[in-house]
Amino acid sequence: MNAARPRRGTRFAGRRLSPVRAITSVAGTLALLAVTAGAVASPFLSPAVTGVSTDGRWFAGYYDVTLEDGEKLARSNLGVTPGGVVLSFVVAAGTDDCTPTWGKAYGLDEAASLFELDRRVARLTGEGRPVAVSFGGAINTELAVACSTVADLTEVYRDVINRYGVDTIDLDIEGRTLSDTGAAARRATAVAALQRERAGDGKPLAVWLTLPVAPDGLTAEGIALVTGMLDAGVSIAGVNVMTMNYGLQAPGSLADVNAGALQATADQLTAAWRQRDVALPPGGVWSMMGATPMIGRNDVATEVFSLDDARALNAFAAEKGMARLSMWSTNRDHTCGTNYANRAAVSNECSGVEQAGVNFADLLADGYTGDDDVPARTLIADDPETSPYPIWSSMTYYSAGVKIVWNGSVYMSKWWNEDGPRPDDPSLDLSASAWTYLGPVLETDLPFTLPQLPPDMYPEWGVDTLYNQGDRVMLEGTGYEARWWSRGQSPDRSVLDRDYSPWKMLEAP
Repeated sequence: MNAARPRRGTRFAGRRLSPVRAITSVAGTLALLAVTAGAVASPFLSPAVTGVSTDGRWFAGYYDVTLEDGEKLARSNLGVTPGGVVLSFVVAAGTDDCTPTWGKAYGLDEAASLFELDRRVARLTGEGRPVAVSFGGAINTELAVACSTVADLTEVYRDVINRYGVDTIDLDIEGRTLSDTGAAARRATAVAALQRERAGDGKPLAVWLTLPVAPDGLTAEGIALVTGMLDAGVSIAGVNVMTMNYGLQAPGSLADVNAGALQATADQLTAAWRQRDVALPPGGVWSMMGATPMIGRNDVATEVFSLDDARALNAFAAEKGMARLSMWSTNRDHTCGTNYANRAAVSNECSGVEQAGVNFADLLADGYTGDDDVPARTLIADDPETSPYPIWSSMTYYSAGVKIVWNGSVYMSKWWNEDGPRPDDPSLDLSASAWTYLGPVLETDLPFTLPQLPPDMYPEWGVDTLYNQGDRVMLEGTGYEARWWSRGQSPDRSVLDRDYSPWKMLEAP
C-alpha cells in the first residue's frame, strides 16, 4: 500500500492469468472443494476449522498520516469511523537515515504538534479501539533497509511503539523491500528481540505481516519473509494479505478472486507452520489471517472494489473465522466531490465510486468491532495554569481551527461560534456540534503560552491610540499586527477570534 501519492503500474507487473494458470487455479479450487467434502486428504491443505471467535475479530482501516493537514483537523475522520485504525506508514527519513518519520513528510514530533496525532491515538486507545502502527508501505525507504544495525532498528521500533502506546505493529513489506534479504534478517532479529523484551515486562507485542497476494496466493518472496520470521523466533500474530491490484485484465468477480487468493494463502501458511513444527492457534490458520482491499478504484483500471465486493468479503471472512479485516484507506472512504474532474484517476482522498452515503468501513466492520464498552478513564482536571490550550468559556468568540480544553479533553472549533452549547454537550452529534473532540489532555502536555518577542521590539498597545493597517504593537510581551483601522480593541482577542479581531498575532522570531 502507498501513502502520499498514487501508485503506478500493478503490484504484480506483467503477471496475468495464462490459460495454464487458469486451468491450474480451477483445478486447485476443485481440489479444495473435495477436501471440504472429505474426499481428499493432504497435509498441505488447511483443515476445516472454526477460526477465531467473534470476540477476537477486529476491523481497523489504514489511515494515511501523510495526508494530514492542520486546517482539516476538525473534519478528520480519524476516530469517528467503526473499529480501530492502522496508522501508516512509519518509514526512514532517508535512504541511509534511520530516523522514523511518517512517510518522510513529518517527523514524529511534527505530527504531534501540527495535527495532534499523539492525542488522537490516546483517544482511540482510551476508547478501547484497536490501534496499530504500520511500518513500511509501497514507497519510501523501509526502516530495516535504512538502519544498518539490528541495535539501531530495535531502538527505533521500541521508540515508536512506546510513543504511541500500541501493543500491535503491522509490517507492510512489498516491492523491492521484499527481496532485500539483509533487511529481512535485521527486521526479524529486531522484532524477535522486542517480543522477548516486552514479554519479560508483561507487555506482549502482536506482530502482523502485511503482504501482497496473487490469485494463487503469496509470492515466493512473501513466503520466504514469513518463514524467515518464524525461523528467527518471531511469534507471528497474523498474516494480512493485500487483496488488491492483482493485475488482471478481466477479473470478473473480485469477490471470487479474493476468496481464491485467501484460500490459497491459508494452504501456504498451514504448510509453512507444519514444516517448522510450529503450532497454529487454537482456531487454526484462519484465526491468524487478515485481508485488506483497496476500496473503490484500484491502481489497476480493470479492478474496482465495489460495495457489494465489501459485503462479500465480510461474509467470507466471517464464515471462515478470519481474525482481521482492514481497508486502504479510511481517508478514501467517501464519494469523490464534483470538483474532482478525472473520476477515472485513483485518488488518495476519495474512493472513485458512487457510495450513495454508504461507507465501506461500515460494511467491512460488520461483526468485526467487538462490543461497545468504553473503559473507564481518569481525566486531568481543567487548570488554566497547566492546560495546553485555553479553557472554554461561553463568553468568548472562537474562530474555526481554534483549540480549547473542556473537562479534561481537547476540542477544535469547526466554525466561528460564541455562547453555544458546551463542547461535550451529549445531546449533539458530531455534525451538529461546533466542536470536534480530538482527545484527552495528556500528562506530557506543556502549559499554553503566547509567543514572546524581545522586550521593546514594538510600542506597547494603548487603549486610546488609533491604529492603522500594518501597525505593530506589543501586549504583555506578545506581538500583534493591525489588519485594519481600530481603536480600543484589545489585540489579545485575536488569539481565539481570528475572524473579527482587527489584530493578528505575530509568531516569535
